[in-house]
Amino acid sequence: MLNVVAIMGRLVADPELRTTPQGTSVTTFRIACDRNFVRQGEQRQADFLDVVAWRQQAEFVCRYFQKGSLIAISGSIQTRQYQDKNGNNRTAVEIVADNVNFAGSKSSNNGEGGGASYQAHSGQGYSSRGAAAQQPAPSFSSGSNEDFAVIDDNEDLPF
Repeated sequence: MLNVVAIMGRLVADPELRTTPQGTSVTTFRIACDRNFVRQGEQRQADFLDVVAWRQQAEFVCRYFQKGSLIAISGSIQTRQYQDKNGNNRTAVEIVADNVNFAGSKSSNNGEGGGASYQAHSGQGYSSRGAAAQQPAPSFSSGSNEDFAVIDDNEDLPF
């Protein structure tokens, strides 16, 4: 089975860090994701999606993100059933975040942490990409053919 989600959107409200009775950090937050299409004569619609993050990842989100921050999330969809105040059975659909990244520049995140990310399963915790990752990728179209060595097909190759 495959259960993979990749979304990008803006936080609807500031995330709040909570702790379970066992001492595990958790946060739930909602993001607004614009739809890819717009009907003629209408405004672009958005979907509002609930996301849950656990442990150090929850602390990372609460520390570096606030309302309006652009966030990229990869994870999986999870459903759970519960009863509301009136005793009605309800189903909640949530995205469980495995990887959370900044999706905007430093200025769009109010100057906070432009290159950090947290991967839940990496075992590495917080990471910073540093200055090298913020430089533009090299353009291969600007190179010339002189940058490549010609290999003679008649000789034995060294591998």
